Amino acid sequence: MEIAAPCVVALTWTLRDSLGETLDELQDPVEFLVGGDDLLPAIENALQGHEAGAELDLNLEPEDAFGDYDEQRVFLLARQVLPTGIEEGMLIEASSLPAGTLQGAAGEALLTITEIYPEHVVLDGNHPLAGIGLRLHLRVTRVRAATVDEVGRGSAGTGFFRLQPMAPGSRHLH
Repeated sequence: MEIAAPCVVALTWTLRDSLGETLDELQDPVEFLVGGDDLLPAIENALQGHEAGAELDLNLEPEDAFGDYDEQRVFLLARQVLPTGIEEGMLIEASSLPAGTLQGAAGEALLTITEIYPEHVVLDGNHPLAGIGLRLHLRVTRVRAATVDEVGRGSAGTGFFRLQPMAPGSRHLH
């Protein structure tokens, strides 16, 4: 079956930055909806017309991936506003913070704790891969028709590096 929206593709990948450092590797296939919200548009476009077994090498500049890094999406927050037990790298939902806590953080869904000091914490609303040129080696392991439910949700259940609150110490982006 050729990849064309709507369908579900099972992918594995190796993700590197522009210097060749491996950022993420997925060896067990994960399913994504083509024609929904699961994949970056540049990846979805590159997959069109391919079949199971295809391997693609993509060079994604920040504007085709997670955008440029925006320093205005970095915030200082008083340490006492956050619960004990926080660690660098944890994600905080902006909606869980007291109203008016983050001045200018309109619409920031998730914030990464990047630094913890005794009196304040640094929170970053940028995607961890913002501002980075990405080199992606994809392998299509399966292609199937999307279900009505998947099309209705706009997802096969997994987004391409979709941020979600993660357990302390987790090193994977997906």
